[in-house]
Amino acid sequence: MAESEPVTVVVPVGEKRGCPEDEKDDAPSKKPKFESDHENGGPPQQDEMDEPEGDASDGEEDGDTFANMMKHGLTELDVGILKYVSDHEGFSGVLKERYSDFVVHEINKNGKIVHLDDLSVPAEAEEAQEPEQQPKECDLLTEEQKKQLGELQLFKNKEGNVSIEVLDDSKEKRTLVHKAIKNQFPGLETKTEEREGRKFIVAYHAAGKKALAEVKTTTAPRKHFWPKNRGSFCHFVLYKENKDTMDAINVLSKFLRLRPNMFSYMGTKDKRAITVQEIAVLKITAERLAHLNKCLMNLKLGNFCYKNHPLKLGELQGNHFTVVIRNITGTDEQVDQAMKSLKQTGFINYYGMQRFGTTAVPTHHVGRAILKNDWNEVMDLILKPRPGAEKEFLVRCREEWAKTQDPEAALKKLPNKRCVEGQLLRGLSMYGKKNIVTAFGLIPRNNRLMYIHSYQSRVWNTMVSRRIEAFGLKAVKGDLVLKGTTAHVLSAEEAENQSIHNIVMPLPGFDVIYPTHHIGEGYRELLTADGLDIDNMRHKVKDYSLAGAYRRIIIRPADVSWEVINYDDPRVSLVHSDFEKLENKPAPVFNKEGKYRALRMEFSLPPSTYATMAIREVLKLDTSIKKQTQLNTTWFN
Repeated sequence: MAESEPVTVVVPVGEKRGCPEDEKDDAPSKKPKFESDHENGGPPQQDEMDEPEGDASDGEEDGDTFANMMKHGLTELDVGILKYVSDHEGFSGVLKERYSDFVVHEINKNGKIVHLDDLSVPAEAEEAQEPEQQPKECDLLTEEQKKQLGELQLFKNKEGNVSIEVLDDSKEKRTLVHKAIKNQFPGLETKTEEREGRKFIVAYHAAGKKALAEVKTTTAPRKHFWPKNRGSFCHFVLYKENKDTMDAINVLSKFLRLRPNMFSYMGTKDKRAITVQEIAVLKITAERLAHLNKCLMNLKLGNFCYKNHPLKLGELQGNHFTVVIRNITGTDEQVDQAMKSLKQTGFINYYGMQRFGTTAVPTHHVGRAILKNDWNEVMDLILKPRPGAEKEFLVRCREEWAKTQDPEAALKKLPNKRCVEGQLLRGLSMYGKKNIVTAFGLIPRNNRLMYIHSYQSRVWNTMVSRRIEAFGLKAVKGDLVLKGTTAHVLSAEEAENQSIHNIVMPLPGFDVIYPTHHIGEGYRELLTADGLDIDNMRHKVKDYSLAGAYRRIIIRPADVSWEVINYDDPRVSLVHSDFEKLENKPAPVFNKEGKYRALRMEFSLPPSTYATMAIREVLKLDTSIKKQTQLNTTWFN
């Protein structure tokens, strides 16, 4: 099989599009399941959860700094990603040069691709007025007050406030002013203050730091009137640019003064992308949500409707991807050969690189230590100094820990305590270094489970590479297929009539079976080498007991299409987004004689699959950030 040319991936630069300023706890499975934690819709994983909140902007790292940071990162080889299923020649290209080159549309449980195409409020929401609503609410505020409140709402005075004196003081009058501000200026909160015997209503921004401190010390607002004939959950489509799902939910929560768990969704979506997905929220009107479109950055809400149920993780049927690979070197014939192979055969269903972390300490190493019950190693791996560039405050924190082993002293080096390191140090300062298990428990549960899922993923990748090496793309005696949710071992006769697309392999656990050919024994050898007993995957801490799961080894995408396009301006988007369509902006026009060539591909994937692994199969590239950044530096130079 021919070696591929390396891909060139530029370090992303900032990109402004659309949405201008003026415009996590699931119980462990008791039984093995068909695996469902994934990039393509699933619980929050890795970087999107353990990144400290509020410590950095969305801007990208300087190219040299980022390259230095990635020198000690992982490559595909480190996590068992070794094989391709096709024999076409690879070609290079620029992946995610702009975040708008990667567009994801959720496929809901009815098989419909989700789009944002309607910003209007449904009629039933407009008719369902609160009984005590006053018809002339707007007359309570002067034009000057409305101007000040509008500026406050649009972040122009984020940490300030607007004070309105209530001259005709009565509880009824104050209640009307409170309601007028909240209804006309979503995102603002109000409180009553007395100053020198005079009553003032003070409005402040629900997303401001001072405001959030106030929110934590005040009682929850009264519940709004909710008609009995209206569904309890407002479902809406969330369109987001360059922001991950949890960040978007947190923003909405702050504006609406809700806990994030009031929102439900079917899966998380990539950060560096344009993504469209369905969200549900309990007893918040479409009108309140629609008002937020005036002041949200890189987010838009629409397609509102009311239903009697929330959304559940994993309910989606998958995601539809539109991906642009810029500056491709392949000929039209090479591109067609690669895309036809993807459409007809598919790709190996590896766990992508984002599953394993981006630093010198891989998440699967921490997961292995947890499963071995080696808590000192867990603590050491998370807190010790590590090679490669890191944010300065993390470097200082690690150095302090290495020097003093004092959790309180190390914690003081962190400006934000909500990163994984901060949460572990806080636990150690509360419970002591002799009670690491309890201290580790202060890290949110999904983050903790991420580590052991990462270890399972590395084992699965490694064993699937060995399976493809040994038997290729045909079913053989001893392979596994699913009958319902139960795994069945194929006989030689059954294997003759089975497709490779039905073959599954297990993630290690106490409630799965393994292939009966020599690859099955390979699982035992690999876990033994890691100091684990494959016959005893139950853990002293129930959360870390692994039941196991089954995962298809080859995925064939649906709805595959592609075209090679020419263009002249690298700054121009090559995909017509939902938001641009709503704004009646023209679709991109391509110059057939343009000096740059790009491959624009579309495909749909089921849950539990990584689009980056499909792209890897097309380009024959190493998708690790380490390799991409090395190529980046060469490209820039």
